[in-house]
Amino acid sequence: MADRLTRIAIVSSDRCKPKKCRQECKKSCPVVKTGKLCIEVTPASKIAFISEELCIGCGICVKKCPFEAIQIINLPKDLDKDTTHRYGPNTFKLHRLPVPRPGQVLGLVGTNGIGKSTALKVLAGKLKPNLGRFNNPPDWQEILTYFRGSELQNYFTRILEDNLKAIIKPQYVDHIPKAVQGNVGQVLDQKDERDVKEELCVDLDLKQVIDRNVGDLSGGELQRFAIAVVAIQNAEIYMFDEPSSYLDVKQRLKAAQVIRSLLRPNSYVIVVEHDLSVLDYLSDFICCLYGKPGAYGVVTLPFSVREGINIFLAGFVPTENLRFRDESLTFKVD
Repeated sequence: MADRLTRIAIVSSDRCKPKKCRQECKKSCPVVKTGKLCIEVTPASKIAFISEELCIGCGICVKKCPFEAIQIINLPKDLDKDTTHRYGPNTFKLHRLPVPRPGQVLGLVGTNGIGKSTALKVLAGKLKPNLGRFNNPPDWQEILTYFRGSELQNYFTRILEDNLKAIIKPQYVDHIPKAVQGNVGQVLDQKDERDVKEELCVDLDLKQVIDRNVGDLSGGELQRFAIAVVAIQNAEIYMFDEPSSYLDVKQRLKAAQVIRSLLRPNSYVIVVEHDLSVLDYLSDFICCLYGKPGAYGVVTLPFSVREGINIFLAGFVPTENLRFRDESLTFKVD
């Protein structure tokens, strides 16, 4: 039983096209040939369903699928009990959660598609964690019981009882013009709850674009505008998803200073970042994420900044005695 639970099947909803194939996955599956419904798919189906309980991990369906839509992945052991969220059958699965601490900046580092944005949504209270039970999601009382004894229990209790306000700076700033209309100055005036508009405009070089329409901003200007919109508001939880993309080195340091200025003894600041130098400058402690992009992601325990970055570069988590990358990343300086 324990062996069966450490395997996940991922079926890509974009690639799987039962109407255009001969259901090779189902026809070639040895478990289906014994009469068990391991793979369920018909030409009328929208997507194939693979039962992870019945799957033996032979990998034949992976090779036979003409669209390369299937992945069968063996997980590191003991992860199933740590499932935090799963979107549906044969979809992405997030294990564990980063643990934010009040008055400190938490940095998250990991490759794309590994669950960083999902973790942010859960910590912001915008996505209710289903603990892997997408068919019958648990209620909040059960979720709090699941996190009992950890710092996350107090964190989620505060979100539910104190109605903590969480703001996320989105990852894809190029989508902002579709959601926000008007010029930069008007939007900042509407959101200004801390009376720091002038100061932020100077720090983030927004003075020259203050009268411009949001739809006319370039990538870097949109990024600085998005950081300003989050920083100008009063909230208990500030989250920044990749705040340094599109910015040059000087602007990255300025943005990092603005983000650190949001710290208060009772507020939380969480930053997802790929630029390790900015992460080093910005964070007080770090959680790494490893796994397989689009399939599953695992959050490590919190580490100090130096140790967390070194773990990510080495591809080895000493606390779990686990290697998540074949080669370590080294930078040779001649």
